[in-house]
Amino acid sequence: MPITFTKMQGLGNDFVVLDTIAQSVELTPGMIRQMADRHFGIGCDQLLVVETAKRPDVDFEYRIFNADGSEVAQCGNGARCVGRYLWDSRLTEKKTILLGTKERIIAVRSATHNEVTVNMGVPLLEPGAIPFEAATYSDWYSVELQKETIQIGVVNLGNPHAVMLVNDVDQAPVTTIGAQLERHPRFPERVNVGFMQCLGKRHIRLRVFERGVGETLACGSGACAAVVIGHVHGLLDDEVQVDLLGGTLKVSWTGLFNPVWMTGPAEEVFRGEWLKRSC
Repeated sequence: MPITFTKMQGLGNDFVVLDTIAQSVELTPGMIRQMADRHFGIGCDQLLVVETAKRPDVDFEYRIFNADGSEVAQCGNGARCVGRYLWDSRLTEKKTILLGTKERIIAVRSATHNEVTVNMGVPLLEPGAIPFEAATYSDWYSVELQKETIQIGVVNLGNPHAVMLVNDVDQAPVTTIGAQLERHPRFPERVNVGFMQCLGKRHIRLRVFERGVGETLACGSGACAAVVIGHVHGLLDDEVQVDLLGGTLKVSWTGLFNPVWMTGPAEEVFRGEWLKRSC
């Protein structure tokens, strides 16, 4: 029995969306890896599963799986794409949709004809909430890698993020340091790694190495994490333009105990059917 899917992208961060409201799908990690494979499958950074709400405080629920088959709790670009999918498929007429994820409720609202705004929730900065192994909270943490010691800020926005400052993102060692930090023993649930170059208090450049995926063209939660870390350290204002490899996001955060808001594009690429193989 073929599985109907929709391919979507936000700034080049691409997704396979499975609507399990209209069809029954039993996923396995092997099946997810096959679908995500860019040579033998559909190809994507993450797979998003849209579900009927099982709780009264949300409109829909959705699950997020990385290309390696692992499940995660948050994806900013994915939330925008799920919102756009629900509107385009006429599954809701609401201007603002409440999406239940593994760990929190995400509000998405239509901003323009192709842009979507997402309430990413309140960032968590205490080490235990990341989770990150440290005795106490600190503005910056020293982490020992194979050949050097680096300084990072950490934050949880549904997913754990580490952010480090660099002089030039084009020259940043994204692959080497990203891979080492992703599986560093001080991050028991692994971590997404952002490399941030500050161009001014309202403008940054960013590259992100995502756990279970590698470097992606864009990472919505990573953009929000970078703005939070920059804001906490007095480097950034409340409204920030974030330039990623795939395009630009607008991120807003007014400080502690307030949610982070992110706005950016989301669009459908194509729809199709996938004939699953044994996994």
